[in-house]
Amino acid sequence: MAMSRLKCALRGFDFRVILALLIGVPLVMLMIYAHGQKVTYFLRPIWESPPEPFKIIPHYYNENVTMENLCKLHGWKVRETPRRVFDAVLFSNELDILELRWNELSPYVSEFVLLESNSTFTGVIKPLYFKENRDRFRFAESRLTYGTYGGRFMKGENPFVEESFQRVALDQLIRIARIEDDDILIMSDVDEIPSGHTINLLRWCDDTPKILHLQLRNYLYSFEFFLDDKSWRASIHRYVSGKTRYAHFRQTDELLADSGWHCSFCFRHISDFAFKMKAYSHVDRIRFKYFLNPERIQDVICRGADLFDMLPEEYTFQEIIAKLGNIPSTFSAVHLPSYLLQNVDRYRYLLPGNCRRESG
Repeated sequence: MAMSRLKCALRGFDFRVILALLIGVPLVMLMIYAHGQKVTYFLRPIWESPPEPFKIIPHYYNENVTMENLCKLHGWKVRETPRRVFDAVLFSNELDILELRWNELSPYVSEFVLLESNSTFTGVIKPLYFKENRDRFRFAESRLTYGTYGGRFMKGENPFVEESFQRVALDQLIRIARIEDDDILIMSDVDEIPSGHTINLLRWCDDTPKILHLQLRNYLYSFEFFLDDKSWRASIHRYVSGKTRYAHFRQTDELLADSGWHCSFCFRHISDFAFKMKAYSHVDRIRFKYFLNPERIQDVICRGADLFDMLPEEYTFQEIIAKLGNIPSTFSAVHLPSYLLQNVDRYRYLLPGNCRRESG
């Protein structure tokens, strides 16, 4: 009787459909888990509108043109004396890039301001790398305001919260450095390097915007993989007491064209790549542990692929499709930071044709 009832109940079912569901549903769930982020990024143009475009200011420069004429070309007037310049950064572990940055800016900067923490943005304890290597930066010692920040080590907290606390601490350190009204303050990450001639222009010219974002050339892993010219977060401020706050988001609509370089994940050692992947605010992009495998990281670097296996972060399908695949190599090393080209033997890994990295 029981078997008869069971046969009767199952008579209306197609076992091939049931089998397909038992196999298909788990496979679909696995695909969503593995590639759901890619689907989300590809469909981004549907659910997110692009930001308002910047008002791009043409940038004029040639080493043989006088500063008076350069200022005039931009619609500004030349000053009798240059403004003081303060370069302020949060530091993690980018020793080589910091050295390139400070040597590029050294002729024009009045005070370097550097804050480092014993905690990553993700709440992981880390050494004070700058403090341990301070002798390497003796050329800037007389103009350096250095500070440390004790991490809060809040487990499970959004990494951007810890990042914001550190930026507030940097704000305080800038005031300790005795910045004054109308001094120039550079706000950018260590790997967002303004060109020296850009900073020289802005310190010598009057009537410049109070706040100005810098358009930087975007490179990935080294100066071999040029991505685009859409890096804009670096900014220049004419300091105003009680008003200017250190930030890393859009603060104005004006953008000065072709003003430097953004070399993201430009490290000497494979271990430094893995460290940053786990340390910075987008740690959620590590979807699988094998992303941190040293052999995989090395392969990704040499192919110009994405460390997190992500689709391009763009706002139109046309731009997303245009950027699909690996970044093509460039063989031009023209108009790069001068200290890099003057010290090729030390920084060869940053130049085209040198993708192999040390293990660290």
